[in-house]
Order: sequence, then C-alpha cells, then structure tokens
Amino acid sequence: QVQLVESGGGLVQAGSSLRLSCAASGRGFSNYAMGWFRAAPGKEREFVAGISWSIINTYYADSVKGRFTISRDNAKNTVYLQMNSLKPEDTAVYYCATARTISTLLNEYNTWGQGTQVTVSS
Repeated sequence: QVQLVESGGGLVQAGSSLRLSCAASGRGFSNYAMGWFRAAPGKEREFVAGISWSIINTYYADSVKGRFTISRDNAKNTVYLQMNSLKPEDTAVYYCATARTISTLLNEYNTWGQGTQVTVSS
C-alpha cells in the first residue's frame, strides 16, 4: 500500500504554468498506474490525466489535452502534472491516485492523496 502527498499548487495568472508533484511512500509504486483528478467548487471530481506503470500509455481529458502533461519517475516514486497555458476554469483541488491499470474512471482508483489547490486568476 502506498501513501500519496501532492504538492506544487498555488495561485497563478491565466496563461501561466505550474508543475504538480505527487510523492509516494510505501511499497509498490512502480506497479501502479497513476492518475490526476480535480474537483472544482461545487463540482464532482473529474479525471484529468493518467499514466500506466510502464509510462508507455497516457490518457488526458479533452479539456486539458495539449496543455497538460503527465509523467512519472519510478526511481523517485513520483508522478508529475505539468500544466501550461492555465485557464481560470482549471481552478480546482488536484488529487493524485493509484489504480491497478490506467483508466479514466474515478472508481478504478483506490488510494488518494489529500489534494493541492490550484487557483488561476483571469
């Protein structure tokens, strides 16, 4: 079982970039697919990006495709979300999570971090 801690959130202006990190402790990180989700105020948690344990496969929500990039460093037990050209509608709490296999479905993910706030001002 791994534990996850997100970091890197903050308040930025539209058009800026941020890189979120999700550090995993515990055993087995490299065996899991990883995903990033977000929850905007008053909205349900939604899929943002996912990456397979092998790094070969990545999935993105249409709303972030071309702007966000998910990556992972299995030697550092860390997954990243590079967010470029940020928009006010990207404002949300961002969560990382583990899954047995890469998926866009929230219920496929079982271990979650506490989240990091991203606020994009116009």
